Amino acid sequence: MKIIELLENRRESLISYEIIPPVRGGSVGDILRLVETVMKYQPPFIDVTSHSAEVLYEELPDGTWRRKVKRKRPGTIGLCAAIKGRFGVEAVPHLLCEGFTREETEDALIELNYLGLQNLMALRGDKGGFSKPLPASKSRNRRATELVEQIVDMNEGRFLEELIDAVPTDFCIGVAGYPEKHFEAPNMARDLQNLKEKVDAGADYITTQMFFDNQHYFSFVEKCRAAGIDVPILAGLKLLTSKSQLKSLPSRFYIDIPEALTAEVEAADPKHVTDIGVEWAIKQSEELLNAGVPCLHFYIMQTAAHVERVVSSLRKMA
Repeated sequence: MKIIELLENRRESLISYEIIPPVRGGSVGDILRLVETVMKYQPPFIDVTSHSAEVLYEELPDGTWRRKVKRKRPGTIGLCAAIKGRFGVEAVPHLLCEGFTREETEDALIELNYLGLQNLMALRGDKGGFSKPLPASKSRNRRATELVEQIVDMNEGRFLEELIDAVPTDFCIGVAGYPEKHFEAPNMARDLQNLKEKVDAGADYITTQMFFDNQHYFSFVEKCRAAGIDVPILAGLKLLTSKSQLKSLPSRFYIDIPEALTAEVEAADPKHVTDIGVEWAIKQSEELLNAGVPCLHFYIMQTAAHVERVVSSLRKMA
């Protein structure tokens, strides 16, 4: 089922999860065990992230080109197919602009469609991309809006080249939103304009960057609605589990950590920081659920144990 259908047909707020594929050489079994942990809470869908690769196109003596990838996690397509096949839950792969040509993107979309994966997140991706200019026969999407447009084109039966027996795809498209503004946008107004372009291009829903102050989310939703953005906006949440994250999360994700949470974590014994993060996330979640958010979307790193504590607590309160 499409994510937008799950959101439209829900009787209460949904709770979903996002996981990270293992690094090269890691075991897919670890990811499947993580998914098995959260399946007891019957999530409607699970996102699987992707990361930009640094790619070099090298011209060979015979005039052909060879693609060399320096750094890349295992692809999300096979992992999503495995998750959906084993657990029967909708798996949402992240599709990136950075590090992939439009031709490679089309191939990936055809494969996703063939595997029956109807949902995806369209993202620009972190900086990686191409080490040298692409060969003349290749092209790329530079912005998530362009990626959304390519997906919509395929949904409407328009491919890069004429394909024999090609049938239109039928993807539901999610995009990212930033309650505290994308760090590259000069201001929130411009960031909302960029987001509206993605929605106008055909995005079905928005998942927010993580935030630790619910007022950022509520204000963001109001601004989106005032800007004419009317698709569902999912609330992205992450648990703070160590003192080092007081520096690493703002540095990496350009977000604020509330003063009250910062002070409590700084004053605590390190072994109690996770408990503080769990309690903060429970309070955040309760307020968001009471406000009727479409979905709480938890970002999971290596283990689901801490998120499980939050969701278990919310279930008991329901």
